[in-house]
Amino acid sequence: MRRDPHQLESEIFDEFEENARAVIFDGSCEKFLASIPDETIQLIVTSPPYNLGKTYEKRVHLDEYLKWQEQIIAECVRVLAPSGSICWQVGNFVINGEIIPLDIVLYPFFAKHGLKLRNRIVWHFEHGLHCSKRLSGRHETIMWFTKSEDYKFDLDKIRVPQKYPGKRHFKGPKAGQLSGNPLGKNPGDVWVFPNVKNNHVEKTVHPCQFPVELVDRLVLSLTDKNDWVLDPFLGVGTTVASAVLRGRRGCGSEKMKEYVEIARERVQKAIDGVLPVRPMNTPVYDPANAGKSLTHNSWTLVDDKDSWNQINLVEEVRVAGWSKSEDC
Repeated sequence: MRRDPHQLESEIFDEFEENARAVIFDGSCEKFLASIPDETIQLIVTSPPYNLGKTYEKRVHLDEYLKWQEQIIAECVRVLAPSGSICWQVGNFVINGEIIPLDIVLYPFFAKHGLKLRNRIVWHFEHGLHCSKRLSGRHETIMWFTKSEDYKFDLDKIRVPQKYPGKRHFKGPKAGQLSGNPLGKNPGDVWVFPNVKNNHVEKTVHPCQFPVELVDRLVLSLTDKNDWVLDPFLGVGTTVASAVLRGRRGCGSEKMKEYVEIARERVQKAIDGVLPVRPMNTPVYDPANAGKSLTHNSWTLVDDKDSWNQINLVEEVRVAGWSKSEDC
């Protein structure tokens, strides 16, 4: 049946439709991936469950979890275009106080299909769970794989402002000329984006939502207009929303009804151009701008001669009961 062009551009489809702009499948990623033809998708961006027992997942033995991930990864490779990329964003699996970096244990499942790891991107954020038995985790990793040597990558689309835009060559034939790229510098492989917490403009009920600007950087650099972007673990729709906002086609699957409804609402707002997002390259919020109520150090005495040193302060804090953190 021939689809109306306006319907294809403005409607969110329930099942994969080759010419649609947005598809949100209500169900398992296994069923959705099976419906996608071979070599259709240019970019796969996802953050799978970490097997931590969150509300949207059932905690299982690590070996069982890895076997399941291996099956999903194999299907993702099948639907990936020859020039395509997979960006698998993961954190740590934690058991009995020990962390197991998921990127390390998942890498072989990509390598066995001949995919090449181009970057191991570190996403750094400032807020999260406070630990008392180890250092608090403040980063996750994105493994960027390509299916072939002939892959799409447009660095110019994601350059960031130069640190020293007025810097010039000081010797040689280019002496006196500006030394930096006028479009900006390479953003590197450590990305600093605020995670989506309560005061974030994009916040929904999802406990582990990643920001649109993180996906934007991948979508802009690894795809062209109208290319397909897939997220098999869609959550509340961030990946499809980013794809739509950037003129691409987005599709994904989600099995939690509440998240599916939120994803549809957010993607529809993206189609209509009214989705609230944190703009790319916005400086990270500086708490000093909030005033002295947040940045004043109440533990330091006014008279420097009587100020506590770090060791004494630690003891005072413990006595006062301020050292209690999450048991992790």
